[in-house]
Amino acid sequence: MFPRFLSCCFLLLLPFAAHALEVCDLPPRHGTSRTAQAIVRTACNEHRLWQRAFIDRDGRIAHLGTTEAENENLADDGLVAWQRVAGYWRESGTLSAMAAHPGAQSCLAPPGERATDNDCRAFLLDNPWSAAFVAWVMTRAGVPGFLRSPRHIDYIRAAYGGGAGAIPYRFGDPATDKPAPGDLLCFLRDRDGVLSHAGLVQALAAGRTDRWKSHCEVVVAANPGGDRTLYLIGGNVANTVIMRKLPLERTGRLDLPPLPASGPEPQPGCSPGREEACDFNRQDWAALLKLSVPEPAETP
Repeated sequence: MFPRFLSCCFLLLLPFAAHALEVCDLPPRHGTSRTAQAIVRTACNEHRLWQRAFIDRDGRIAHLGTTEAENENLADDGLVAWQRVAGYWRESGTLSAMAAHPGAQSCLAPPGERATDNDCRAFLLDNPWSAAFVAWVMTRAGVPGFLRSPRHIDYIRAAYGGGAGAIPYRFGDPATDKPAPGDLLCFLRDRDGVLSHAGLVQALAAGRTDRWKSHCEVVVAANPGGDRTLYLIGGNVANTVIMRKLPLERTGRLDLPPLPASGPEPQPGCSPGREEACDFNRQDWAALLKLSVPEPAETP
């Protein structure tokens, strides 16, 4: 009788357990600011639209839904994939900075005209939109003072230049600071070698980062239920909006293996015969931008 009772209770808990695995469906953790909640909610809603693509803790793409150039509808409300990406550019205010690029002006036109549609889709394929996605999330979430730019390095530099009191983001070290919902975790791209946080600080101090390539993603959950996993959502990763899982230490800090000095991507020898060398999570994670927006006083 007792084992049967336990079995019954376990079956009743199965739907809850399956639901709990979807971090975007969990209620906000106690103490999470309203600004952080708005950022997480906005990023999570987009992830649902793009059919919940994700990279697992081993750095493998475990699921891939619709991609940027497709004329297919996204989930929930029937939006077309490429038109949604064009919306990130327009609605974030970052498209104006790209006006000289072929096809940018066509993304301002209403969809439905073959010529402008084709030009706009070509623009979307030719130009990375990950920073436009982050800027769109911040715009939609109402984050005050965020530097909306088509380049991640611009708001990384703004956070660094603002010092300890920087708003809305304070520059931090992924190796020592704990990520929390609403933060941005960033890595450097296309460098000759691994710089990590210390190398990035030196370059920022010397004013040498103006055209550096980088990539940032939104932290939507950190260690929910004690699972020692960090959950990020970013745009233009594998040509979609994707969730990334990273391991955390017991302290809540990132738990990533050291990178080879020659550079993190692509991993040398990555091929169908050397799967162990393929890991999308092995990046030069060099900056953790900590959300630092003063919350308005509660009304009595």
